[in-house]
Amino acid sequence: MEEVTGAQLIAESLKAQKVEYMFGIVGVPVIEVAMAAQAAGIKYVGMRNEQAACYAASAIGYLTGREVSCCPPPPVSLADHDEITKAISVLKTAKAPLIIIGKGAAYGRAETVLKEFVEMSGLPFLPTPMGKGVLPDDHPNCVAAARSRALLQADVVLLLGARLNWILHFGLPPRFNPDVKIIQVELCPEEMGNNVRPAAALLGDINAIVTQLLACVRKEGWKYPSNTEWWSTLKEKIAANAKMSKALALKETLPMNYYTVFHHISQLLPHDCIIVSEGANTMDIGRTMLNNYLPRHRLDAGTFGTMGVGLGFAIAAAALEKSENSGRRVVCVEGDSAFGFSGMEVETMCRYNLPVVLIVVNNNGIYSGMDPKTWKEMAKMGDLTSIAPPVSLLPEARYDEVMTAFGGRGFLVRTVEELRSALQLSLSDWEKPSLLNVLIDPSSDRKQQVIGAFSNIRQ
Repeated sequence: MEEVTGAQLIAESLKAQKVEYMFGIVGVPVIEVAMAAQAAGIKYVGMRNEQAACYAASAIGYLTGREVSCCPPPPVSLADHDEITKAISVLKTAKAPLIIIGKGAAYGRAETVLKEFVEMSGLPFLPTPMGKGVLPDDHPNCVAAARSRALLQADVVLLLGARLNWILHFGLPPRFNPDVKIIQVELCPEEMGNNVRPAAALLGDINAIVTQLLACVRKEGWKYPSNTEWWSTLKEKIAANAKMSKALALKETLPMNYYTVFHHISQLLPHDCIIVSEGANTMDIGRTMLNNYLPRHRLDAGTFGTMGVGLGFAIAAAALEKSENSGRRVVCVEGDSAFGFSGMEVETMCRYNLPVVLIVVNNNGIYSGMDPKTWKEMAKMGDLTSIAPPVSLLPEARYDEVMTAFGGRGFLVRTVEELRSALQLSLSDWEKPSLLNVLIDPSSDRKQQVIGAFSNIRQ
């Protein structure tokens, strides 16, 4: 009888749990584990860094929703009926209601019932970064372009699969109305009431709870009016912000700014592409300008704001799309600093022929950098370790040549014409990955945000 090795037992256990992908780095004594996994029918993707491998593995479960445990899924739980009644009562008395749609709604596959609820109730909604696409960003009830105003002036917030952590300013002043009432829809009891005590606590499965809320709205025939002062306020702010962003986007000065770059990228991206994003200004501005139209089509630094996630996420998404032959592109938009955390993974993309389109928005630094001339002059003044700003990176670093070194396509981009041409070529190439090294103004920044006191609102 043939002896079964420990590696084979591990691989068979993973196979029994319906694991389809393994991401990792091998070395003695775990090489045999990866080989046994392949023999068991599990796809093995060898990464260059353990951190990137972990990020890739986490992305697969989120994108597919497939169970990777041998335990049965937990039963679907409904919210307490009295709390549902209380939630509807609070919503009906609101003058400035707001729905916040979080990653939990995407993970819970709640998009169908949520769309019906939003459209039947007439409520405005704001997606969190990874809640983008649960409902399309161009939906008429989406108020993402007036985010600060919506958060600051809402008197009732229906929190759907989102948590009041730093991304949502903990639900506290000065970014929130001090008297705001929170209706919290939450799966985990330990998260209920963190930072702000809810006016109604709806504990359970998000799909089931939104279905309960929808049934009440339908039964009572209630709909938030579209001609309220609140809707007018939000629409005015959306228009003002759009005008400001457009003015920045259409500037013809060189080097380009963030808004110009994202304006032209947004015009060329397919509506069904998966957008991976990380960085500081790159991720923040990109979130507002690169629309998502489908659920679970955005991956970014998420709750912990961790840099280095981008390439691992992109590899996982591209491997999945390639195996399913979906025809969807994976576009990874990185700041130059963020790219540095896991940049060597471009070799992984090239090794497995994963046609990721990687866009590095290069401002020569972390938040801001220096132009080449200023950098050279500064270098003459002494030891750079003593005088170079800690946020600075090497000006105009050739990240595109990192990709070409491994056989992918690399483009150095300085102008709008070069950007559009390189992106169109990259999107048409299904054989190999591409990297667009987009050089922008090192001093380019976000449009100014002014957050005033609640009684003196400016945003």
